[in-house]
Amino acid sequence: MKIRQAAGRFLELFFPAQCHSCEAPLATAPVPFFCGPCWLGIQPLQGPFCPRCGKPFSSPWALSFSPGHLCGDCRATPPFYDRMITPYPFTGVLAEAIFLFKYRKKTALSRPFFTLASSHLESLQGIDLVLPVPLHGLRLKEREFNQSLLLAEAIGANLRKPVPADLLKKDKITDSQMKLSRSARQKNIKNTFSLTGLSEVLDKTVLLVDDVFTTGATLNECARVLKRGGCKKVIGFALARTLLRPVEQDQIKKARNHSMEGP
Repeated sequence: MKIRQAAGRFLELFFPAQCHSCEAPLATAPVPFFCGPCWLGIQPLQGPFCPRCGKPFSSPWALSFSPGHLCGDCRATPPFYDRMITPYPFTGVLAEAIFLFKYRKKTALSRPFFTLASSHLESLQGIDLVLPVPLHGLRLKEREFNQSLLLAEAIGANLRKPVPADLLKKDKITDSQMKLSRSARQKNIKNTFSLTGLSEVLDKTVLLVDDVFTTGATLNECARVLKRGGCKKVIGFALARTLLRPVEQDQIKKARNHSMEGP
């Protein structure tokens, strides 16, 4: 043990680990793979948000006179989930960290991710079950872990709720959603999930957990299956939300700046 510790100190001294983002030495890093300034620079999205899908509104006063006002997408096609919580933008350091976690097997990041998530889950009431978005068996074999399950287990332990990992399963292998359009994502994921035990979700409120929300197609399809199985309420949670296209981001920023300048 002493030899291992000495070797570790030697490596730290002459070959110090570097922050994955800014390459600063990680002598006293608060989380694995990232330095303090980079990690502490992760900031949540600013509201107000659509009460259903969690999308940020462009106007800071969008809900001032109508707190239940839904975004255009949710009014046009209501999702099967009842509420979606997506506290952080999928960009910068957090996007890098999720990539390491998901595709480079840096599972030590699951605890820092939970720490980021925890303050945004404190107000949840009446949750009966916490379920991860499942991977197909072959994908799980390739990746060796389900990133959504690791996050769901941490959340479930904190809420003191069961996390039946095999209750919701993925029956079909699908193409990667990453480069597909919204409509293609919906078609790609449709009818790929099933429940293994209907009685466990009957009249229950489920917290459905994933890592990243892009169009919401995967979470919405899971919610559809849960609702069809008798689930009373589905609250979705994804740690990060893919941002809008840069042009749309600029439009939102300009709209908010104009709103803050006055009527």
